[in-house]
Amino acid sequence: QVQLVESGGGSVQAGGSLRLSCASPIYIDGRYCVGWFRQAPGKERKGVAAICPGSEYGYYVDSLKDRFTISRDNANNTAYLQMNSLKPEDTAMYYCAAGLPAIDSYRLIAGAYNYWGQGTQVTVSS
Repeated sequence: QVQLVESGGGSVQAGGSLRLSCASPIYIDGRYCVGWFRQAPGKERKGVAAICPGSEYGYYVDSLKDRFTISRDNANNTAYLQMNSLKPEDTAMYYCAAGLPAIDSYRLIAGAYNYWGQGTQVTVSS
């Protein structure tokens, strides 16, 4: 069915930046939250950032808040993740998702999201 599409990943050296994009083939109602998650090989998928209606500010994992910024362009069905000062430990497959988390504390929980992309690989070398 409907699937989100990530792009913008690649291989960069530590300290570099990337901007990931997440596009939907259909309009996602503005009530939906959009989240970014990442998963390293053999590891569990972890929440990175999310943005929801009613605020221009995103929600972040504390350790990433100073380096990553999430944004959303509702008119173009696109969300972004700006990643700065990348570190080797940021290496992972990055996924975007859309959903309706029941409460605020679920916004960085993968299980709260219904629609997912296929992922885009980010590799950071030292």
